[in-house]
Amino acid sequence: MTYRNPLATSTDLEDWVAEGPARVEYADGGIVLSSAADEAAFEAAGRGDHAHFTFWCPEVFGADIAIAWDFKPLAGAGLAILFFAATGTGGRDLFDPSLAQRTGHYPQYHSGEVSTLHVSYLRRKWPAERSFRTCNLRKSPGFHLVAQGADPLPAPEDADRHYRARIVKRGNEVSFAIDDLQLFTFHDDEPLGAGRIGFRQMSPLVAHYRNLEVTELS
Repeated sequence: MTYRNPLATSTDLEDWVAEGPARVEYADGGIVLSSAADEAAFEAAGRGDHAHFTFWCPEVFGADIAIAWDFKPLAGAGLAILFFAATGTGGRDLFDPSLAQRTGHYPQYHSGEVSTLHVSYLRRKWPAERSFRTCNLRKSPGFHLVAQGADPLPAPEDADRHYRARIVKRGNEVSFAIDDLQLFTFHDDEPLGAGRIGFRQMSPLVAHYRNLEVTELS
């Protein structure tokens, strides 16, 4: 079975869950995501890392899946991530009320009560990320870097089209590609099972998303 969502209207995003200051706008057959926080004010208050957000799809998908979406960076030197196979720790649902509240602050996701894999596929937040560009796959909790590959995406000013990102998670194997260019594979000795997916952005990135497809693999 395949879940298809154009991400084009508010109806498409009914029941999606935003954690943190997400701004959602609709344009060109998809969504434009950006932070609603005043990052300068947050930085001045020593809370710059709280200006970011995560946006969860409400569906729970099986353990073996292919996830694909169109992505185009529009502005800002931020960072984009996709979480997948996400659950609460201890076998709990991601939205179990016993879990600590999440507000978009990154440590809550990589070293808190979330069990997940997450690929950061556009990394431009810090100078070191811009000078040597990689896609990183991490496994949480614990912030474990488990795979890495080159990042082929252009800066927003050079992005003249959408790029098709695709994750395949089947059994012990995880792979990631952009426009059919394979960037890394990972063999997981302790694979995660069913879970949710979610988009994450670090301010000040502004990006466009559309045509999300999640296919459960036999």
